[in-house]
Amino acid sequence: MGIISVVKASNLLWLGRYSERVYTTLQVFGQYYDDMIDHNMTGYEEYCEKLSIPSIYTGVEDFFDRYLFDESDPNSIVSNLIRAVDNAIMLRNEISSTTLSYLELALNKLKRIRNSKTALFEIQKVSDYMLAFWGCLDDYVLDDECRNLIKTGRYIERLDLYLRLDFPYDTIEREFDKLMGRLGRVHISYDRRSSSRLHSIIMDGDPERAGRSRALECVNKFFEGY
Repeated sequence: MGIISVVKASNLLWLGRYSERVYTTLQVFGQYYDDMIDHNMTGYEEYCEKLSIPSIYTGVEDFFDRYLFDESDPNSIVSNLIRAVDNAIMLRNEISSTTLSYLELALNKLKRIRNSKTALFEIQKVSDYMLAFWGCLDDYVLDDECRNLIKTGRYIERLDLYLRLDFPYDTIEREFDKLMGRLGRVHISYDRRSSSRLHSIIMDGDPERAGRSRALECVNKFFEGY
C-alpha cells in the first residue's frame, strides 16, 4: 500500500478505538445493569464517573434507553458505533465492503431493537456482529500496516477502558503486551516515554485509583497527534 498519510492513519486508529469501545462497553454495561436492577439503583452514576462522562440520566431505565440508543447523546453506545461506521466507510477500499458490512449490521440491529421488549437479550447479536467485524479484518484486510493500525487502536482503547473499569492488572498487562507487539509492526510515531512509564506502572500493579489515573495519563499521551 505504501506510505499511509496522517489522516488515513488517524482513521484506522479511530476505527479500532470506536469499534473496541462499542464491544467492551456492551459487555460491561450488561454487568452493571444487572447489578442496578438487583439492588444498586444509582449504579449508573458510578459507571459514568469511571468513564468520565456526564451522568445525564434520570434513573436506571432512562440510562438503559439513552446510553444504548440515544443518538443525541455523544457518549452513547449507538453514537460510538456510528463513529466507527463513519470511519469504516472512509476506509472501505482498505478494509473491504464485507468487513464494513458487519459494522453496518451491528448499527442497524442496535437501532432496530430500541423499543423491543427483548432488547436486553437482542443486544448480544450486536456483540456478535462486532466479533464478526474483527474476524473479517484478518481475512479481508490484506495490507499489514492497515490491519496493525486498526488493532493498535483496538488495544489502546482496551487499555483505557480496562483501567477505568477496574479490570485486574494481569489482564491489563496482557493487553499492554499486545499493544506493544502491534506498535513494533507499524510506521507511526508514538510517545515512547509514556509507554515506558505505563509499563512501569502496570508492573507495579497498583490497584488503587491513583495508580490507574497515572496509567490513564500515559495511555492518553500515546497518540496525541492523532
